[in-house]
Amino acid sequence: MKWFFKIMLPALVLVSCSKESGSLMDSGSVSTPRNEAVAHDEIVLGKKLDNPYSIENVRNTLKSLYPTRGATEIDPNGLYVRFLPVNSGQLDQLAGLGLEMFDYPLDYEILRDGDYYHDRSLPEDQITWQYTVVPPDFKFPAGTTYEILEECFVPDEEIPTRGFEEVDWDRVEKEAFRRTGNEALILPDTRGNRTYPKGRITIEDKQAKEGKVLGVAGVKVKTQVFVRISSAYTDKDGNYEIRMKYSAKPHYRLVFKNTCDFSIGFNLILSPASTSSLGKGSPLGMDVKIDTNSDGTLFRRCVVNNAAYDYISKCKEMGISGPPKNLRIWIFKQMRPSSALMLHHGAVLNQNALDKFLGLYRYLIRVILPDITIGARGRNDYASLYGATVHEMAHASHFQRVGTTYWDKYITYVLTAFAGTGATYGDGSGANAGYCEVGEMWAYYLENKLYKSRYGYSPESGYDLWFYPQIFAQLEEEGIDVSDLFSALRSDVHDRDALLKKLVEICPSMKTVITRIFRSYS
Repeated sequence: MKWFFKIMLPALVLVSCSKESGSLMDSGSVSTPRNEAVAHDEIVLGKKLDNPYSIENVRNTLKSLYPTRGATEIDPNGLYVRFLPVNSGQLDQLAGLGLEMFDYPLDYEILRDGDYYHDRSLPEDQITWQYTVVPPDFKFPAGTTYEILEECFVPDEEIPTRGFEEVDWDRVEKEAFRRTGNEALILPDTRGNRTYPKGRITIEDKQAKEGKVLGVAGVKVKTQVFVRISSAYTDKDGNYEIRMKYSAKPHYRLVFKNTCDFSIGFNLILSPASTSSLGKGSPLGMDVKIDTNSDGTLFRRCVVNNAAYDYISKCKEMGISGPPKNLRIWIFKQMRPSSALMLHHGAVLNQNALDKFLGLYRYLIRVILPDITIGARGRNDYASLYGATVHEMAHASHFQRVGTTYWDKYITYVLTAFAGTGATYGDGSGANAGYCEVGEMWAYYLENKLYKSRYGYSPESGYDLWFYPQIFAQLEEEGIDVSDLFSALRSDVHDRDALLKKLVEICPSMKTVITRIFRSYS
């Protein structure tokens, strides 16, 4: 994916909205203490292992344990397969089928765990093989290359096996691991007694008013031992329980595809959502506490995840629209600015300004499109990442209300203003400046409001800029509800005068107050 950074990062820099002055992007990495137990680079594979769940191994194990039993030719209950999608459409189609996909082969030794793997036989800019288990009667999607690697049988107490009710499947599994040379993977305390893994994923926010240790909410916890794979989502407090039993130590991974219908990507590969390895853990479960001393990549992903989850939850409380479904968020640790490009939802790419800049690379950018980018450089604590994320989520709510035509004019202004003045928001002059004025008033206002709710004070972000987000803050102090402010963000409201007029229409009894506050910043 090195090709991707050469193409995409310059475009992101140009259209990002930034709260910092000076260089928009710096070289080097964020300096934070690291916990080396969790790796976030490429997985290193060792030798191929003998799969204890292959149908041949299970049948042979049954014969050895039950030599007087008449029938041992049990039918497979799964197919170990791999897919080779050629584009994001095929990848999304597979994900939409509910498949638990892995980008590494499931029957290989892992010498060094990590977040991603890319098959060396494939070009770097191509989606790698995706490995999973499907039912024996699975209907393979037309047009997507696949291979059936092995027929399997994975014992599952939730699904009785007709004709084998008296079989001790715990014993069979233990013996299958022994016969295939994998006995060391069975945890001594659970030999012959498989358990449901459960635990809690938490993160520390040292500055929060209420509660310093919070659950990592709505993320997927994925577990895997050979072709025994399962997953569960955390609740709002970070608790999870896997609904498949394990006796061997599973690989635990966090997948940042959230129950609130947003994903955080990417993994230096083309994938629907970032995956963070937590390493091997007990079949009883794994508890993980994340803080600023944890690996920086994992910390940033969890903070952005929680901030987006928190924002969407608060949208309902505030009576405003949430962001579009299937939102794509990217985090760049070496970039200062953040942005709400909304590319995945159709904004920007038809604009001549960007077409000229991107040229032949337009197609490559269509492969995997971000809606929101979070610049993490210099944001090494929870609070600063929280503020940046809710700011961009506020933009996404605005986009959901006004649509792509409005957003294209907004982004085009930002692009043109930066090229002409060197300042991200320009000076408020030029065509379509009003789109930026309304959009940034709203985003900075809501960022400050939510930050104050969480941390007890407003950072007053944007108060020194030409579009004055404090107008909204003062209107709220005078009794105008946030839902009324959001209601004024219509597609025909693209400058301050139109915003004033719309607010008076919505809140006619507050006309005098609204007019006074707006005029105080004219």
